[in-house]
This record gives sequence, structure tokens and C-alpha cells, in this order.
Amino acid sequence: MPELPEVETTRRGLEPLLVEQTIADLDIREARLRWPVDPSLALYVQNERIVSLNRRGKYLLMNTRAGSLIWHLGMSGSLRYADNPELPGKHDHVDLVLSTGACVRFNDPRRFGSLHFSSAPENHRLLLSLGPEPLGEHFTGDYLWGSARGRRVAIKQHIMNSRIVTGVGNIYASEALFRAHIHPRRAAGRISQGRLDALVASVKRVLEDAIRAGGTTLRNFVGGDGKPGYFQQTLAVYGRGAEPCIDCEAPIKQIVIGQRATFYCPSCQR
Repeated sequence: MPELPEVETTRRGLEPLLVEQTIADLDIREARLRWPVDPSLALYVQNERIVSLNRRGKYLLMNTRAGSLIWHLGMSGSLRYADNPELPGKHDHVDLVLSTGACVRFNDPRRFGSLHFSSAPENHRLLLSLGPEPLGEHFTGDYLWGSARGRRVAIKQHIMNSRIVTGVGNIYASEALFRAHIHPRRAAGRISQGRLDALVASVKRVLEDAIRAGGTTLRNFVGGDGKPGYFQQTLAVYGRGAEPCIDCEAPIKQIVIGQRATFYCPSCQR
């Protein structure tokens, strides 16, 4: 957390507020994030105009003609816009200050987020090896089937591998596998192409549903407008260990795959 839908929700919320705005300053109060923030970062973006906001996997890109600020929200981060910002709180680590006096404030209690600048973001080390976007045209059943051939790794780990497909996190992997009726421990290379077609469709649907709902708030995520996401109200399996399956009423099981909590229905998923 936050995962792709939360980042996309943030991007959509901030885009109309930031595009064509000029950056006056970047106020870095706490540089000790997941990677130390370059203290000279402000020099790259001062007086630059924001021309667009993009997302790559779970990374948010604020693009200027000089290059891009690359934000990662980590496990607990959020970016919030304020016309008249209040005094920063304990976990308000960075302010992107606009020439209007408004700002975008980065809040991250656990400090697992990050901030970088790159004049060529597509070649940045964090983005260079990412796989196709799950909502893009290149993520297909054919592609997933080809990537899984001969692989013994659990299918849940396979679709959470950012080199295979970027941005499918723990919550949405569990939900997509439930919708596709695939057991999360099943070896990726032992699943038929038809079932992988269904899984790709389920990944796309669950992410689209979550974006429409504004993301999932399990701890403290809020979008760029400060509002929480509501997709958690429709979660079928994630976080519902021992509760009845919404389809067959069998108790949902919780296991650990790749050191991540995993939820599934033993009756519906094979």
C-alpha cells in the first residue's frame, strides 16, 4: 500500500490542479526516505512549468521540460494538494510549492517512499526494467502465457513480479486470482492459456474497479484531494480470513506466499 489504483487515483486528482502551474520551490524537510533525497533537487525544478502527470507502475511522474520528478508513495505515503497549506506536521516531509502559493505536500509516516529527478525518466534505474502496464494493450493472455512457460513459481508471485507486469500489488493480485478462480499457489507454468486469458481480464477489471472507487484504504491512504478510497468495501477475499466466501460460503483461507499475506477460497480457486 499504496498500490497502482491509489497512485492512479492520486494522479487523476492532481493532474487538473498542477498542469501548466509553475514550480516555485521544493522544500525538503526530511531527506531520509527509502533512498536519501538529493538536497539539490530543487535546483532542477525551480521556475519550471509542469506539463503533464504520468504514472509508470506505482511511480508518479510530474513532468517538466527539464525532466521529471519521480515520486513513490511507499507503504504509507500520500500527496495532497492545498491552496492554503497549514504548518507542516511531523510526517510532512516534502512540499512542492507552486508560484500561486499552493503546494503539494508529501506525507509519509513510515518513510518508505522516495523522490527522484531524471532528465530521461524512461532510463531511470527504478523504471528501466519494469514490465508492461497491466491496463495497457501489451499485457495480454498470450504475453502472460509466454512469460509463464516452464516457471514453477506460484502464479501470485509471478503476476506481482514487476519485471513481468508492473504495478499488480498484493491486494489486487489476491482479488484478481479469486475472480479468475485460480489458486494463488498454482505454478505459473502449469496453468492453461485459457485460464491465463481469464486472469489477465480479471487483473484489468479489478484494477479498473478499484480506480473508479478511489483506491483501497486499509491504513491511511488518501488521494490527492485528501479523500480515502472505498474499494475495500467490495474486497472479496483480501483481509477476510475465516469469513465466508461471497460465492460459495466456504471459509476464506489465509496463507503466506513470498512473505506476503495471501487470501483465497479453497472451494472456488483451483
